[in-house]
Amino acid sequence: MSFGTFNVPVPVNEPVKEYRPGSPEREALKKAIAEFRYQETDIPMYIGGEEVRTDRKLRVAPPHDHQHTLGYFYEGEAEHVQKAIDAALIAKEAWANMAWENRAAIFLKAAELIAGPYRAKINAATMLGQSKNAFQAEIDSACELIDFLRFNVHYATDIYKQQPGSSPGVWNRLEYRPLEGFVFALTPFNFTAIAGNLPTSAALMGNTVVWKPAYTQVLSAKVIMEVLIEAGLPAGVINLIYVDGPVAGEVIFSHPDFAGIHFTGSTGVFQQIWNTIGTNIHKYKTYPRIVGETGGKDFVMVHESADIDEVATGLVRGAFEYQGQKCSAASRAYIPSTLWPAVEAKMTKFLSEIKMGETEDFSNFVNAVIDERAFNKITAYIKEAKQTDKVRVVAGGNYDGSKGYFIEPTVLQVEDPAYRTMCEEIFGPVLSIYVYEPSEFDNVLKIVNTTSPYALTGSIFSKDRYIVEKAAKVLQNAAGNFYINDKPTGAVVGQQPFGGARASGTNDKAGSALNLYRWVSARTIKETFSPPKSFEYPFLQPE
Repeated sequence: MSFGTFNVPVPVNEPVKEYRPGSPEREALKKAIAEFRYQETDIPMYIGGEEVRTDRKLRVAPPHDHQHTLGYFYEGEAEHVQKAIDAALIAKEAWANMAWENRAAIFLKAAELIAGPYRAKINAATMLGQSKNAFQAEIDSACELIDFLRFNVHYATDIYKQQPGSSPGVWNRLEYRPLEGFVFALTPFNFTAIAGNLPTSAALMGNTVVWKPAYTQVLSAKVIMEVLIEAGLPAGVINLIYVDGPVAGEVIFSHPDFAGIHFTGSTGVFQQIWNTIGTNIHKYKTYPRIVGETGGKDFVMVHESADIDEVATGLVRGAFEYQGQKCSAASRAYIPSTLWPAVEAKMTKFLSEIKMGETEDFSNFVNAVIDERAFNKITAYIKEAKQTDKVRVVAGGNYDGSKGYFIEPTVLQVEDPAYRTMCEEIFGPVLSIYVYEPSEFDNVLKIVNTTSPYALTGSIFSKDRYIVEKAAKVLQNAAGNFYINDKPTGAVVGQQPFGGARASGTNDKAGSALNLYRWVSARTIKETFSPPKSFEYPFLQPE
């Protein structure tokens, strides 16, 4: 097992393309969109390097045009989960023993492929399959995924360099082994980059993986596998399956070689998984690593010293980019009464100018929510709010699911800071605002800290440094990613390692070395060059 200390260049974040009218990248993207739009894509599972198809074909449709068919994927059963595990275990030894720099080279090549020939394709798949506009797709499926791949190699290099000291006559070293068994990657619909990072980060460290993406993300998942295969990923290292969650869990969490889960999804599912693992703990060869990020109820705290334009812009972007379906999206805001009239006027002006529609029209800022289930859940909150006397609809509140799952960006002003839309994760374009008196700032900070069980992201807007410091201290456990005079979204790999605590997850910080440490099991090796040949110590000598 080779753990050399090759010097990998420090990566820089992938530049974001702007897709201005007439630009080469815009024309390439429009062409890729048309190719996906007008030919049905066949989406097989990938197990042990083989494309696997079943008799059960499920349709893939754009959320913004759910009557159109983009293609079909093949749903598997328990036997396919077992085959994926078997393939991962077969590939395990050769992959773990491959010199780490050769593993790294595969993922660095994958980054180059996404940055180049696959950029338009993976963005188009994300735009159509997950209803992201061109910019949101670019910063996700292209830039962030490229950054994950490149920065993870850099962080892995740093990890392998961390070695203990040695006294004379002794050589101590740490061997960063992959986990004993296979890793299960369970990935969400909302970020193609997360879907790519969860299996590849574990694989980079020598693990083999069973990967189950959300059904609403399978189109871009297929593109990720195409990239990895072209980059030279050996068969069985990452096995992509489309199987119902409970069916997959029954097989995976009962398997003795289950070694860890890399998860992003709902709190309820994660807690159920944790409980199942605990119940089955006696079955496993090792204690599994449990790494998860589970969403949030992210806040924006505004002080009366804040800039009105900055607040309004931060709220509109933070709450409504990608239809509020970012786990970091601004979902609740606390605004002083002295600023609220001006902030409301500015926000409503912005929202009146925002266009909503299909992603193929590049002038649309807002697109559709992911599926009918999400549409029904989100609109139920809006319906209830409209019927509640102590809630005022400031903006939006309309929706239409006939052609696509469209919900207007909706702003609710609530009288009760404990009203349910201030507390519960909605995962859609709904922002709830509580207006407070400036003299109540300290008390409202406490409300922010205790309202929600989540602790993912949050922000403070203020020009007063004492206020910024106070908020940061009071809210130190309320957000794993805390922003000052900025929206609570948009974490960049290598700059803002991402993750939260409390009900938001294990805070293992994707996009940093902290996450990669979770996918290794260190072995300490001590080699003594001149071993002692007698049990006696000097203190035993007589006077």
